[in-house]
Amino acid sequence: MKVVAFAGFSGSGKTTLVEQLIPALKLRGLRVSVVKHAHHKFDVDHPGKDTWRHREAGAFEVVAASRHRMVLMREFEQPCDLSVHALLAEVYSGVDWVIVEGFKDCNLLKVEVWRPAVGKAALYPHDPFVAAIATDSPGALPEPTQRPVLDLNRADDVAGWLVDNGERFEYVADAYA
Repeated sequence: MKVVAFAGFSGSGKTTLVEQLIPALKLRGLRVSVVKHAHHKFDVDHPGKDTWRHREAGAFEVVAASRHRMVLMREFEQPCDLSVHALLAEVYSGVDWVIVEGFKDCNLLKVEVWRPAVGKAALYPHDPFVAAIATDSPGALPEPTQRPVLDLNRADDVAGWLVDNGERFEYVADAYA
């Protein structure tokens, strides 16, 4: 499987780009998974539902499945910061691409999503894992770069660049051990 991270500060457009990349890659016949980092307590379940009730009762894990979907929820008794690699180990091995969002400091090749309007520094000048920059303002980049500069508003072009450079993004878990 191929893995690419999308990194940038809040408000830069990472989620919107990822949301548009998924169908662009699927139209190319590729199966896509997403690994997303959340910075706060979040919930995918709703009070009163069976799975919520099981978690509230103290279950360590709840697996719910239907003919169309499977969900695994795991509760940690103590705060636990899982690495992106631990999360990638949980991903179904039959996917073509995994898009990682929100692990800005990870050691995976990444596309930086940068907008000058956000008012934050660019990552690429100091992050050797940035393989390309997706932006809506290439002329405003703070430093010249030899990295590809992609149009943030053209997700299909970003998907094409990823597919064309897919060999760079092949994930070998042992390489990160």
